[in-house]
Amino acid sequence: MTQQAHTMHSPALTKTGPTLPPIASLLDGLMAKTPNPETLGARIARLRREKGLTQAELAEQLHVSQPVVSDYENDVIRLPADVLTRIAQLLSASTDELLGMKSTPRGAPTGGGYIKNRRLYRRMQEIEKLPRRDQDALLRTIEAFISKTA
Repeated sequence: MTQQAHTMHSPALTKTGPTLPPIASLLDGLMAKTPNPETLGARIARLRREKGLTQAELAEQLHVSQPVVSDYENDVIRLPADVLTRIAQLLSASTDELLGMKSTPRGAPTGGGYIKNRRLYRRMQEIEKLPRRDQDALLRTIEAFISKTA
């Protein structure tokens, strides 16, 4: 008899009114409506890659270790204001851009626009370090190559 009492349902207990969706589905709906903003660390990583720098190279210029730069990019460590401005200088960006307040065209600035190819940009930087005579020889070679394809 006691076993039967435990398995019986009372009609009052089985009636349900309107229910709210689980909190997880409410949060999923909100998250789907708002775009996932890029974090400060993600912007630093993106700009660093666009500049053609590795974490180790950026770390060397900041006088910190590579794991510290990794922590900056993964938003593990808060950036002091002086480090933020130094990173902005090194990445040719404004602090407003790093903070996500405005965006500027990306790439390497040139006289007429931007170089979007990181490999090409790094090569151009290396060419600028060569003696003027070697730079002129390379430019003549590039111009001859382009004139043949045009």
